[in-house]
Amino acid sequence: MENQFEKTAIQVSAITIAANLLLSVFKMFAGIWADSEAMISDAVHSASDVFSTVAVMIGIRIAGKESDKEHPYGHERMECVAAIALATILAVTGIGIGYSAAGTIISGHYETIKTPGRLALLAALISIAVKEGMFWYTKIYAKKIDSGALMADAWHHRSDALSSVGALVGIAGARMGYPVFDSAASLVICLFILKAAYEIFQDAVDKMVDKACDDETEQKLRECALSHSGVAGVDLLRTRMFGNRIYVDLEICTDGSRTLLESHDIAERVHDSIEQNFPKVKHIMVHVNPVKKRQG
Repeated sequence: MENQFEKTAIQVSAITIAANLLLSVFKMFAGIWADSEAMISDAVHSASDVFSTVAVMIGIRIAGKESDKEHPYGHERMECVAAIALATILAVTGIGIGYSAAGTIISGHYETIKTPGRLALLAALISIAVKEGMFWYTKIYAKKIDSGALMADAWHHRSDALSSVGALVGIAGARMGYPVFDSAASLVICLFILKAAYEIFQDAVDKMVDKACDDETEQKLRECALSHSGVAGVDLLRTRMFGNRIYVDLEICTDGSRTLLESHDIAERVHDSIEQNFPKVKHIMVHVNPVKKRQG
């Protein structure tokens, strides 16, 4: 049975795929009908979102698989792989937009650009509204389930919205007699897209190289352990991110005169409490030290 994480991610992805397909067809029709190269390019950009979202779904589906003999710690890092793939797509898209814009500006052949019709303006406005809505919709659920791949897809939607803003400015400028506006706006959009790609890539890599979780979470883990009767202190606390989950290594100290069974029971209570109160913790190892050993 699918877990809630996977079900939510797949549902959000399916909705955005349907919206992107409809939007791409509409923008392509508007670009051809209104003779707007900018809108045709924007339609292709939206179509690329469909393939990137499919990549997200595949990554999340694999990440949700249960542990097996070959992958005893699970498959959560496959979601990070999907996020890195999306960051790469974003970066390539941004570089492509910037390169094309720079080439147009340097060439100076603005007279070859045809004046687009009003339908292209309308399509750009609709695209901005729809893509911005998809960005916030996807971002909200990405935060809710803490999915890096889904967050990457959200920023891909934002990049498409920015692309449509560039198309709107360019189309409006071209209709006013300033075709170079399109290229100038595209350069600005390129920077936004590259910034988003870098942040997504950095977050995914952090989760793949066993980076510790944030200080606030570690402090709460420490406080949870210390709240249990019999725990005299915390000797060691290590955490590492595994995809969107957390692995914890914890060493607590108790009275050295306690029996092995008593110390084991204390460790079990700490273990169970942390797993119940911190849903992101996938595995925790609790080791018990005698107080006198810590003081010696």
